[in-house]
Amino acid sequence: MRRHNGRLSFVGRRVLHSYLLMFIHSSPALRPDHDYERILERALNTYILGEYVAPKWEIGKVLKWRPMNVGNLSKPLGPEVEIPSPLMNLERDNARSIGLYKVHGTTVEAVVGGVFHQFGGSVAHRLFHTRVLPNLLLEGSHEGLHLAYHDHAREICDKMGGPQGPLLR
Repeated sequence: MRRHNGRLSFVGRRVLHSYLLMFIHSSPALRPDHDYERILERALNTYILGEYVAPKWEIGKVLKWRPMNVGNLSKPLGPEVEIPSPLMNLERDNARSIGLYKVHGTTVEAVVGGVFHQFGGSVAHRLFHTRVLPNLLLEGSHEGLHLAYHDHAREICDKMGGPQGPLLR
């Protein structure tokens, strides 16, 4: 990872954690027995971001990355290269084992950090509520945002223009 990407992902991770904590703290669904750390880990784990947010943003189409030691899959990927079908159809555990979700999740964090750096907190906040959080509402899964907060997350997303609404106002 290049130096700037690492810095942006560091900032992005902090921004995501801050916005999620502010969201939880302000939510009417908050209960005294809710564990902030566990909620953060389930929702903003880098692998979760890579598995559920990155595909919605089509990160794989623009990211130049190659898995190491995976036989014939070790060719560079980038915007002009079609994603090899074995990478598109990887089983969840295989995608995790070659680092696909980790790389994509770190990229999501870096994009959030870049938006925060370039456009400021209000645009990053809108990005969080309209482009990140809705993709972490995983019904029937122990991963993603805690089920108790789903309705409030949808409500805020709608108030901010929905998942396709403008980020800049």
